[in-house]
Amino acid sequence: MAALLPVPLPVAPLAAPQRLVEWLQERFFPGAMDFTTARWLAFLLIMLVSVAVGRFGVALIFSRIRRFSAHAKNQLMVPALEAPASTLVVLIGLVAALTVVPLWDAVPHLVQLGEQGALSAVVLWGVACAGGAMIDHFAVGAREKRPHVAAFIPLIKRTVASFFVVFSVLVVLESLGFEVKTFLTGLGIGGLAFALAAQDTIANLFGSFVVMLDQPFYVGESIRVLAHEGTVEEIGLRSTRLRTDKRAQVVIPNKTVAAEVITNFTRMPQRRVDTVLGVTYDNPPDRIQPALEDLRALLRADRGVHPGQIVVSLSDFSDSSLRVQILYFTADPDWESHMAVRERVNLGILRVLAKRGVTLSYPSPVIRLDPAAARAAVPQSPAGS
Repeated sequence: MAALLPVPLPVAPLAAPQRLVEWLQERFFPGAMDFTTARWLAFLLIMLVSVAVGRFGVALIFSRIRRFSAHAKNQLMVPALEAPASTLVVLIGLVAALTVVPLWDAVPHLVQLGEQGALSAVVLWGVACAGGAMIDHFAVGAREKRPHVAAFIPLIKRTVASFFVVFSVLVVLESLGFEVKTFLTGLGIGGLAFALAAQDTIANLFGSFVVMLDQPFYVGESIRVLAHEGTVEEIGLRSTRLRTDKRAQVVIPNKTVAAEVITNFTRMPQRRVDTVLGVTYDNPPDRIQPALEDLRALLRADRGVHPGQIVVSLSDFSDSSLRVQILYFTADPDWESHMAVRERVNLGILRVLAKRGVTLSYPSPVIRLDPAAARAAVPQSPAGS
């Protein structure tokens, strides 16, 4: 891979601050101090002024800006730019101060490279803060109007930040005088080898984009992927994290999430309940039929039961019992509400069956013997024994 080679920069002529120091020394302090001492004193004075302006002047200016922009929609932009602006003012003062010290004369190339790299880094920092403030402002609005979209904003922000960091590093290297084009050419060959070695990581990264674009689930929803079922806690660049009902955390790679079947329980309009009761054969029809009517009335009267489909039917004859099928949907798909409705309905079923005198069968076979056959099967003891 080709190395990064520094590009030589031309030596800058004597800067204006340095000429200003010479003029002030000759005008006000002729013969009082040597030129080198005057330059270091000027360096300290410029740095003190730049720090004071960067610390207090910028804070005062931004407080006025916040007051004028109090009614603006994006209230995050101004605070995000205050720190980069303050650092930029101090850095400009440092650049001006460095031009008057002997260090500029000794190693002008290094000083100029450092100035260019630092200025580029601070400007890119300001751009990153502005972009982050815009994304955060969009997230605030999304949480109020489109909460399902807001769940993916942290993933989008991390993705944009990752690409911007790489771009910023290349820009700073270019400002430092390195041949970035040569480096990128060599990086293309190395990138192929890296891609082959990191196939799983790249697959997970593309899987996260598939999840973000297709949106099969959001943070906070209850889903099942393969044999794992739980509530989505986080959707990251590499994996998706679920919290199971046992309070354990399951980490699933995004390539698996993108390729497998996903069951989203939260998006169900209702939850289905399908119950089969076994009724003993000794219950006469004129006792079973009114019980079935009462069960239908029970389900229709419950507000937690969706009225769209209610089935109560004597469905089949099994070996040991009559089978009564009860099918309905709970109106609220929430698991706790669903279980509360099921409990209420089941207690109501028991009351109806008890009121009508309908007995349920046990989950075991019952053997009935004819009385005469039963007496014959039991040996009789001899008289008088």
